[in-house]
Amino acid sequence: MKKKVGIVSCYFQENYGSMLQAYATQKILDDLGYDNETIAIDGLNREIKKAKIRYFTKAALSSDILRYKFGKAWNKVKLRMGKSDYVNQFRLRHKSFQQFKNQWFRLSQPYPSKQALSDACEQRYSAVLVGSDQLWLPANIAADYYTLNFVPDNVNKIAYSTSFGQSTLPKDISKKAAVFLKRINHLSVREETGQVLAEQISGRKIPVVCDPTLLFTAEQWLQLQKKEPFASKGYIFCYFLGNNPEQREFAVRLKEATGCRIIALPHLVEYVQCDKNYADETLYAVDAADFLNLIRHADYICTDSFHCSVFSILYQKTFFAFRRYTKKTKFSTNSRLDTLFHLTGIHNRIFSGNEDIQTCLEQKIDYTHTEEKLAELRQRSIQYLKDSLENNTSTDLN
Repeated sequence: MKKKVGIVSCYFQENYGSMLQAYATQKILDDLGYDNETIAIDGLNREIKKAKIRYFTKAALSSDILRYKFGKAWNKVKLRMGKSDYVNQFRLRHKSFQQFKNQWFRLSQPYPSKQALSDACEQRYSAVLVGSDQLWLPANIAADYYTLNFVPDNVNKIAYSTSFGQSTLPKDISKKAAVFLKRINHLSVREETGQVLAEQISGRKIPVVCDPTLLFTAEQWLQLQKKEPFASKGYIFCYFLGNNPEQREFAVRLKEATGCRIIALPHLVEYVQCDKNYADETLYAVDAADFLNLIRHADYICTDSFHCSVFSILYQKTFFAFRRYTKKTKFSTNSRLDTLFHLTGIHNRIFSGNEDIQTCLEQKIDYTHTEEKLAELRQRSIQYLKDSLENNTSTDLN
């Protein structure tokens, strides 16, 4: 049997960015000529969740990060169990995500346990690749799946553009990270803060490479979409994950200045009060391909999302990015945008929501320069991935 590359990703997460980066990881391996499959989470999920629950139980009372994340998770559970109109809309969104997953992901056979997966690795996989997304959050490290510790020593282990999701780790998790990072043959990260953290923990030189979604051009992403617009033109597309009313108010003022209507995807992570009533159209039955289409045909985009910013750049849109977290918290994901804009040569593109609209509209993006930076980054990242797949020996890149 010809061995494959096994992909460990968050393909199942009902989040547009997570699904698109998982799809992009699969597609780049296809394009490079590597037979591959994404490892199915189904049989492993119970074991992983139990480990996370143990971690949450032990650490929740002393961690502001965990209290924050538990609160969001509980809000989502309440929404799923409720009887409001939103619950019915949530089911439409869930169905759209499931249809995209079933259509586009090539999954492995289910494994009943991590041990069973480990036993199969040597015979089935020439390499196992983990990435991208925030797969090395403390709870995920504790759950010990995205660490690739289940992969035998003699199977090539690759971390491509993987993220810690925060700039520091608790001491006990940092010790675990020191072990698994040293086992990974080829180690790269997505954010510059993650680079600093990983180098401190592992003692290795680690490159920053681009998110898998950036490995493809705007034209290549058209292969996933319908040609016709998902919505009639003349709109501001709003994609907010955080709970910041001033950012919605910015979109309303942008509407008044431009005459465009607002289309929004509301209540994405949890129910958010300020998502009510500010948009002219709210959409739920939208899959990841439709999400791209909405960005491509928008006149303007307002977002606090990393991946929405990525595709706004790829489609050279007039977009306004906002920080999801207004305070410097440990669970902040703001560094993702900082690294993205630094790597693509984009300046002064993160707003608070309180700015003068006309002044913001006058701030243009030099997409010619951005395309040059992006092409160089894309080439360098693809070469890193090719070298990692072809070489089973650990490498530290300067």
